[in-house]
Amino acid sequence: MVERAQMASGPIFPAAWQIPVDYTVRKGLPGISRGDITVYDAYGNLRFRVCTHGVTSSPWRAKTLFDALGNPLITCVRHQGGWQGFSGNSWECKDVLFTAQKTTYSPFDTELNVCLVTGNMGQPSLGFKLKGSPFQRSCNIYGGDSIVAQTSPNYKLGKVIYSRHKFRLTVYPGIDHALVVSFLVIFFGGN
Repeated sequence: MVERAQMASGPIFPAAWQIPVDYTVRKGLPGISRGDITVYDAYGNLRFRVCTHGVTSSPWRAKTLFDALGNPLITCVRHQGGWQGFSGNSWECKDVLFTAQKTTYSPFDTELNVCLVTGNMGQPSLGFKLKGSPFQRSCNIYGGDSIVAQTSPNYKLGKVIYSRHKFRLTVYPGIDHALVVSFLVIFFGGN
């Protein structure tokens, strides 16, 4: 009986799973702010939600990633031409998780370098690289030399035109799903 109770309180998608997990990402739907993103699992359940804070023309624009229950997970803040990711709702230096900088600016070819901030005196180290096209909603996320997640448009048979407001996200084993979604917030909505 104790084992069953412990299993019920564990994470829904443990990082130890050895299978890829698919999500459906919706961006800028009616009723949702233009830059906001919602993420649903394969069963249509809300898993993550992103809300924008501040005026879009402000240099201090922020986007917060929430879980399905409304708990803040990661706040991404535009800072000195790049972005910083903070734990929860914090904007304090001690809570910095990563910094991100776009190296290629084009609607058809964009590259984003993400440096994780380690506990070693807060020194950043290159952690991930995102390459793809925000316009086409395609992106590969590399951790070292291997792909750890990727996005692709939702194609339907018989349809020539597809919506750019909805696309698929596949997260491979061994990576934090919330961290991946926060990277996509910057890649697709952090212009």
